[in-house]
Parts: sequence; C-alpha cells; structure tokens
Amino acid sequence: MKYLSRPEEMVLLTIHRLDEEAYGMNIRNQVSELTGKYWSIGSIYVPLDRLEQKGFVQSHLANPTPERGGKSKRYYKLTEAGMKELKEIKKIYSAFWEGLPDLSI
Repeated sequence: MKYLSRPEEMVLLTIHRLDEEAYGMNIRNQVSELTGKYWSIGSIYVPLDRLEQKGFVQSHLANPTPERGGKSKRYYKLTEAGMKELKEIKKIYSAFWEGLPDLSI
C-alpha cells in the first residue's frame, strides 16, 4: 500500500461524505468547514487529480446549466479501490490510536 497525503485523505473522505453531491466547490466548502481552515480551489483540485490518476475516484461532467453560464459541473465518486483505501486508512489509524490515553481535558 502506498500511503496517501493528508490532503488526499481528506478529499477522499469528503467525496465519500458528499456522495452524489461531490463536485469541486462542494468538496472545497466541506473540507474548509471540517478543518476550520481556508482551502483554495487549487488545493482541492491537485489531490482530486492525484486520486483520479491513482484510480481511487472517477469523475464525470453533468449536463450544462444556464445558472453556470452553460458550464458543466464535474462530479466525483469513489471507486471500489477508493473505498478499499478508506477502509485501510481507518484500520491503520485505529491501530495507532488504540490503547493511548484519552486526550480529553
């Protein structure tokens, strides 16, 4: 298994979370909200491109809409390999956290 970067992990998890509504700006807004940090649209598309190249996500263009000036949104969805990767990430992180003292104050 080749490990993903942290931004790739966050984007992959966000695509899973958003399901049918996973497109660039929605992904960006969700990642920004969950991390409490500003993410530029470029900081989302770089991991998206890498995840697609690695076969963890697929994308498709929706029909153009008048409210977007005739442009199409590009939607992303997890592939079987992407879901397998998320399960592996969860398993690894669980192993690291298991048995550690509670971090609550």
